[in-house]
Amino acid sequence: MFKGSITAVITPFHGAGIDEKAFQAFIEWQIAEGTDGIVPCGTTGESPTLNHDEHNRVVDLAVEAARGRVPVIAGTGSNSTDEAIAMTRHAKAAGADAALVVTPYYNKPTQEGLFLHFKAIHDAVDLPVIIYNIPGRCVIDMTVDTMARLAKLPRIVGVKDATNDLARPTRVRQAIGPDFCQLSGEDGTAVAFLAQGGVGCISVAANVAPGLCARLQDAWAAGDLATVFALRDRLAPLNDALFCETNPAPVKYAARLLGKCDGTLRLPLCEIGEASRQKVQAAMTFAGLL
Repeated sequence: MFKGSITAVITPFHGAGIDEKAFQAFIEWQIAEGTDGIVPCGTTGESPTLNHDEHNRVVDLAVEAARGRVPVIAGTGSNSTDEAIAMTRHAKAAGADAALVVTPYYNKPTQEGLFLHFKAIHDAVDLPVIIYNIPGRCVIDMTVDTMARLAKLPRIVGVKDATNDLARPTRVRQAIGPDFCQLSGEDGTAVAFLAQGGVGCISVAANVAPGLCARLQDAWAAGDLATVFALRDRLAPLNDALFCETNPAPVKYAARLLGKCDGTLRLPLCEIGEASRQKVQAAMTFAGLL
């Protein structure tokens, strides 16, 4: 259903607002470079500092810009189930192809609470849901058993796995089956994730290297391992550099170097330091992006 190189897109700001023109031009560039899907309003899109109207507007803009050429998987997660349902309903009305729903952060639900949270969203909105499991940001980790329970629901279709546990995709595949869409949430181990049963990556690096990330995924699908490994190695310094400080600060700086946005971040995120800027520039040069 969803596969390949899917970009968790930045949200360009200008002053206090969203730079709508830059955002839609950015999506147009992504599609032209071969990106297989777009995720607006994820962590990389600074969803925590978007108000509700802005969040909905970003989804609207993404769907409008994509024009059905690639799927739009709207970030609609919240640690309030009612709020997540409301944002998922808007994504459905806007024409998104699926919702990416993060495990609830801060309030630390049990595995039963996780199951009930995702089931409530599933039952309320007729839209495919991809679970976003990222214990590093949310503290909680959805177990394979809980995911298998949820996968029995017809609209729970996959997972963005940011656990960096490379044994996980094989266990999930054994518990749920090959039709459950497993997407890596870690650029640095994206190739290893494919080898363990994944079908793609929801990528930060693809914001600034969309063509390279798309070629890597296409080469894997074609069985061209020489190209896969060459691109993996070419992208490795970039994958590290884009997490030298908290995402999305480094990738927004990288996008600014490419002229795709002015690099504005919203507090509490701030511009990366000089050493980090040098690291990002060096990695982009190594990848052939500058």
